[in-house]
Amino acid sequence: MIILCNVIRRNLKLFFKDKGMFFSALITPLILLVLYATFLAKLYRDSFANALPEGLVIAEELLNGTVTSQLVSALLAVSCVTVSFCANLMMINDKANGIIRDFTVSPVKRSTLAAGYYIASAASTLIVTFSALAACLAYLATQGWYLSFTDVLLVAGDVFLLTLFGTALSSCVNFFLNTNGQASAVGTIISAGYGFICGAYMPIASFGEGLQKVLAFFPGTYGTCLLKKHMMRGVFAEMENIGFPSDVITGIKDSIDVNLYFFGKEVSAAVMFAVLAGAVLIFTGLFVLFHVLHKRARKS
Repeated sequence: MIILCNVIRRNLKLFFKDKGMFFSALITPLILLVLYATFLAKLYRDSFANALPEGLVIAEELLNGTVTSQLVSALLAVSCVTVSFCANLMMINDKANGIIRDFTVSPVKRSTLAAGYYIASAASTLIVTFSALAACLAYLATQGWYLSFTDVLLVAGDVFLLTLFGTALSSCVNFFLNTNGQASAVGTIISAGYGFICGAYMPIASFGEGLQKVLAFFPGTYGTCLLKKHMMRGVFAEMENIGFPSDVITGIKDSIDVNLYFFGKEVSAAVMFAVLAGAVLIFTGLFVLFHVLHKRARKS
């Protein structure tokens, strides 16, 4: 246990000491937030207002709160996964620089090394994602705050679970990478594509029916929907209080993936949570299995 703690401490220290690695992980979600606030906020507000039924008026604060909650949810959903790939570069750096060979000839077990990389990656990613969450909540407070204390706790739980999912996924993918060039290429692909396949950049409801069914099998989809469901609960409650028709509220929820359907059946928040938690366990198990098989291959 002492050796494991030392490995974790070493990895965390190197991550935060490497200013390029740390700031690239931290700045990514903050840049997205600034770009949204600067260039896209008005566009999204106008699009949402124009999509409402004729004659239905929405207060400016509620409009801002609705749109900002949706976009902030998408930003956090993407950041929890993409940042984990950046935080997990320590394992690849050690391979590329030959440091891993120094560890393997020492009394440190490979299982201890693997656990150290995994836990340190999760811890560093959580620091970044919760910093991004704080910035997003601060910005949301300036636009239209409709969250209760319970909502904030649920959102924090979603970010925590999504970060663990991102850590488990990136650990499995990065296990097979040996150079910084490979890591850069994979990170670019993940950053460019993940937001689309999880429904963050574009709602899944806007895709074709066939693609919607395919994306319903991806765990990240449920993480994005969970964040939207909890982040936007307050704005929909306010809409109901001021007399919005229930069918209009349902239509809005369906159009932005607050309501998610699996082959025509609505998925509850509990099922979304179970799917995401199950994905964390599966990918973590795969990461362990990869190391066991690699150890056996080296012995043979």
